[in-house]
Amino acid sequence: MNRSYLELHIAIVLAGFTGLFGKLVTLNEMLLVFYRVLFSSVVLLVLLKYIQRHKSTVSFWSKTNGLMLANGVLLALHWVFFFGSIKASTVSLGILCFCLTSFFTALLEPLLNKKRLSIRNLALSALSLVGIALIFGFDSSYRLGIALGVISSVFISLFTIFNERFIHRHDTIKVTTFQMVGGVIGLGIIMLLFSQFTDFVFQLPNTSDLGYLLILSLFCTVLLCLLLNNALRHISSFTVNLSFNLEPIYTIILSAILFNEAADFTLSFWFGLSLILLSIVLQTLFARRHRKRIKSESLANISS
Repeated sequence: MNRSYLELHIAIVLAGFTGLFGKLVTLNEMLLVFYRVLFSSVVLLVLLKYIQRHKSTVSFWSKTNGLMLANGVLLALHWVFFFGSIKASTVSLGILCFCLTSFFTALLEPLLNKKRLSIRNLALSALSLVGIALIFGFDSSYRLGIALGVISSVFISLFTIFNERFIHRHDTIKVTTFQMVGGVIGLGIIMLLFSQFTDFVFQLPNTSDLGYLLILSLFCTVLLCLLLNNALRHISSFTVNLSFNLEPIYTIILSAILFNEAADFTLSFWFGLSLILLSIVLQTLFARRHRKRIKSESLANISS
């Protein structure tokens, strides 16, 4: 169990490093994400082939696999706008916009899954929106970056909602592999269209970018996924999701150390950050109370 918690928090730290590559890699966000999903796809396809070497071959073009490929396009687009947000503003602001995911999920999940809208979840998530609005309203130089970050949150909300349907029915590595391949196909088509109608030019990464991209793909994508899968064998998904609320904090600390971004933080930034952290804490407390209530009801039903 202790090893599983160690693996989980290593995965969270790796996720915190992800946003830093948006500043380190000189390629534009489209090419950055394309190479990320391309390199990750190659590694995951090899792993999947190794894992399934004694199993019967599964058709690549089944309907479910096609849906997983399509969902991978949503993930890739999220990363494109996420890294675009970081390049247009700062690492800290880019990761703070990621906190809006819960707000959009609270809005979109009931519509897509035909569930009742949770006013409580919506109200709690709205605190993050107010926090972003404070940062957005008082620092006009970063408005483009925040707008791109908000769009990235919409894409990752949709991805998460659809991904929940796959993750309960299929092996996690298989799902992740198809999503990475879907990202490669989707971004490849988008870049082809861009090259026809805009001045977009495909570039190969230089030596420095190639090193960063390999680290991003191997450690912050593939290794992160494997560590998370191992942790999920012994730790509940609730605990995993709860722990990942630390990711924005890790990223802000890392960006402040590596890029000295703390010097640019205004009072409105810190007040907005406080509201976002407050929303995370409140969501955590309500989720824990809900979990305890369900556990108590289950025990009561068993004893009766």
